[in-house]
Amino acid sequence: MVWSGTWVAERLGVELNGDEKLPGLLGLALRRNPRRAHLLVSNVLGKHVPQRPSVVYGAGFSLGLRVRELLGPDETARSVVVGYAETATGLGHSVADGLGFAPYLHSTRRPVEGVPSAGGFEESHSHATSHLLLPEDPKLLAGDGPLVLVDDEFSTGNTVLNTIRDLHERFPRERYVVVALVDMRSAADLGRLEGFAEEIGAHVDLVTGATGTVTLPEGVLEKGQALVAAHETATVPVAPLRTARTAPVRVDLGWPSTVPDGGRHGFRAPHAVFLDEALPAMSERLDTALADAGRVLVLGFEELMYAPLRLAVALERAGRDVSYSTTTRSPVLAVDDPGYAIRTRLVFPAHDAPADGPGERYAYNVAGAGFDAVVAVVDSVADTPELHAPDGLLAQLAGHIPRVVLAVVPSYVPDADAGARASAGAPALASVTEVTPVTDVVEATEAPERSSMLPEPLRGPAFSSYAPEEVGWLLQDLSDVELEAPTEEREEAIQSGGAHYAESLPVEYQPSAQYQELFHAALETSAARIARAVGTVTETVLAEKKGTPVLVSLARAGTPVGVLMRRWAQARHGIELPHYAVSIVRGRGIDANALRWLAAHHDPADVVFVDGWTGKGAITRELAEALRAFPGFDPEIAVLADPGSCVRTYGTREDFLIPSACLNSTVSGLISRTVLRADLVGPDDFHGGKFYRELAGADVSNDFLDAVAAHYDEVAEDVDSAVKELLAADRTPTWEGWAAVERISEEYGIHDVNLVKPGVGETTRVLLRRVPWKILAKRGAGADLAHVRLLAEQRGVPVEEVDGLPYTCVGLIHPQFTRGATGADGKTVVSQ
Repeated sequence: MVWSGTWVAERLGVELNGDEKLPGLLGLALRRNPRRAHLLVSNVLGKHVPQRPSVVYGAGFSLGLRVRELLGPDETARSVVVGYAETATGLGHSVADGLGFAPYLHSTRRPVEGVPSAGGFEESHSHATSHLLLPEDPKLLAGDGPLVLVDDEFSTGNTVLNTIRDLHERFPRERYVVVALVDMRSAADLGRLEGFAEEIGAHVDLVTGATGTVTLPEGVLEKGQALVAAHETATVPVAPLRTARTAPVRVDLGWPSTVPDGGRHGFRAPHAVFLDEALPAMSERLDTALADAGRVLVLGFEELMYAPLRLAVALERAGRDVSYSTTTRSPVLAVDDPGYAIRTRLVFPAHDAPADGPGERYAYNVAGAGFDAVVAVVDSVADTPELHAPDGLLAQLAGHIPRVVLAVVPSYVPDADAGARASAGAPALASVTEVTPVTDVVEATEAPERSSMLPEPLRGPAFSSYAPEEVGWLLQDLSDVELEAPTEEREEAIQSGGAHYAESLPVEYQPSAQYQELFHAALETSAARIARAVGTVTETVLAEKKGTPVLVSLARAGTPVGVLMRRWAQARHGIELPHYAVSIVRGRGIDANALRWLAAHHDPADVVFVDGWTGKGAITRELAEALRAFPGFDPEIAVLADPGSCVRTYGTREDFLIPSACLNSTVSGLISRTVLRADLVGPDDFHGGKFYRELAGADVSNDFLDAVAAHYDEVAEDVDSAVKELLAADRTPTWEGWAAVERISEEYGIHDVNLVKPGVGETTRVLLRRVPWKILAKRGAGADLAHVRLLAEQRGVPVEEVDGLPYTCVGLIHPQFTRGATGADGKTVVSQ
């Protein structure tokens, strides 16, 4: 796939350097701006590039979770979030949601009569610089708790410094947190934030999703302006106009009068509750108006990003194929080239009577994108004759997309009566659509739930060596597809950004006779210990879950644990717990179709997600983020072992050898790890997996289960005591494992937490599947590391004993991997 910054990079010599995920997050474009020629185009912001709404919302929500962990519960409860107009209004609101629906305010370039400004600042590189802060309640910014400032990118730092300087003079406080999708400061700007914090006597933290730099050659501004001028003389790329157009359909959303349209005047937790309650009915009205449309775009309006985003997420959850983006006042050059981030541009007049006068507005990458329908979401101030004019936004959309739906959110005006909130003079839409109330046609045109198209779970013996009642796999069978690649080639592709780890499989490790003996010895010595942990976590779930729990294990490491928990509940209580296995992929989220199937067959409130162990907690975070689009599911994970202190529900927090971590498919029902690749997994498919029938002779999956379950009776008394203590204890996660991983990443010069794998289980995976660099072992660790030392010896990986390690061991993947990282014998080359 061509990087969407290639066109600019080749012509201007602009370079994007930094995290391996940067090319997936950012593209490059050129703009008509006298201050900065290039534009970093985010692929996850939902502004210029249509994106899945769950991805857009999840990007902000996950940053909010990180801020919440940084601040702790007390400071989080006192925090206020401010987002920047226009691009980060939705991002900031999503961050506020991740903080636990913290009070939220975004800056605005729209003055509102009768509402005094509580502050203002300038954005030096923007095309439109003046920002206003217009809270309905002046006390919103007057507290002394942390102020969280959210922008899409953190480049020079000027915007943030201008904001803090202005607000600190009016409302001084001790702590600020700056949040951005990407930190793109140059070396010259890196120290400014710290120096500024010292100057004003406050603490300033920075939380970002990725880090990098943009290298700009000399004269790039002039070259960029000349390039823009040359291409602007050519025809702006748009798809051919449709000759047959249908009139737009207006949908009355039924937006609750108690909920503001966004954060322009403040948005608090009660507003969030009311909005969540109203979203299903509003999305149903939109769903009915969309009829049988396939690909749908929800198009927000300039600063109005959050309301359309939440509507889009609701439609996506209902089974629609939805993308999301918003219009903008930012003028950007469009070039129809796959290596350029802005392929097409629609131009239309401003339609909200802007304070700075009339002008052009834009919608990028909408025309020619293959959408079957578009939902244009505007606020009532923008529902004007200009919106409906022959050259207006609705007409432009109708010229390229077969079905146009208009949804108007009432503009919130503080202290104004309800009548003043609706705009005057908004024209009626074409008579062909008039007055068929959407609620009157719900039964006739309601879109079917996508879950009805999904197959039933796969079960053994046709798929896996487990008995059919032990687990149902919500996967598609890819057993006949060649997916395996040599470990070194996979590592090179993953670290270079050329492939995601879930797009291929490692060659299944074939354990030597010595290693198999080690597995059986470890199982014999630890089976009772595992049985205690299984009993403890199962009894905790049964005590805290109302109704009958539905176990949903995260394939594949969680699946043996799910089977063992099911067996415990059956043996001790006579309860038959349903158990399914689903796929979750770091960076891609959980299988949404599997969740839809579960929601159609069970109460989501009964679902308990199960995994084997926690490392640094990446999957815990991934699950919490992914489930934002699926309210009703509890993101808490129940695990056998939680050495990283990442969850509340666990069997133990000790880091010890769980024998199922020693082997791959041969201890997991002969099932591969899960696969997610676009050419194999379509929008209506489960993620994939393989059944290695040919390895049946080496299969110990049921041996492992039977050996552990044989100890259930003898550990029952210990389990009862342990559960009684746990239920009375404070089990709040401390995330000490994550902190240790970040420290190790820096101490060893890796600078990427994804290459640090803590705990016995994760270290074992590194040695079996990845290209290991070295192993850190806790000094004095004994039998739990015997298999790690054996694998390390076989692969030529050094084992370094260290003090002060919160885990028994930590595996380090070779940083900046190339094939030169291994010698001709296939063993790891020790770094000097």
